[in-house]
Amino acid sequence: MTELFARRSILGYCIGGAASAVVLASASRSEAATTTFKASLDGKSEVPPNTTTGTASVTVTYDPATKKISWDGTYSGLTGPVTAGHIHGPADPGKNAPPVVWLTKKGDPNPTFPSPFKGSAELTADQAKDLLAGKYYVNLHTKANPAGEVRGQLEKS
Repeated sequence: MTELFARRSILGYCIGGAASAVVLASASRSEAATTTFKASLDGKSEVPPNTTTGTASVTVTYDPATKKISWDGTYSGLTGPVTAGHIHGPADPGKNAPPVVWLTKKGDPNPTFPSPFKGSAELTADQAKDLLAGKYYVNLHTKANPAGEVRGQLEKS
């Protein structure tokens, strides 16, 4: 009887310990996986630079489990309403690249884009790799500055 009890105790300990390890491993993987990026946007970061007094800030969160990015941002002091907003890449600071994610509605000639703004999108594997490598920037465009009024590189925070 004592031998049977000892076997059951050891077996229960092993199975319980393995189950706990699996739960802990998956919990820490998903918590550590989310990455946050921040960008401070201004006219001198545009390529070429401009003299706007407008500014903006954007926080982007990336979750690799869902391949989803979410963003929250604000802007002020721009020369007029935002006509388009994008995340561009891949590009190093000082270099231009095409839009990857539209913050405004793509193709809308008169977007409503109030401050604060927020949204989300799903990235491809290659886009996620470029984001994590620091190759994306945020750009807000206005009628007075159709190539971009304020810009800022997304950096891990």
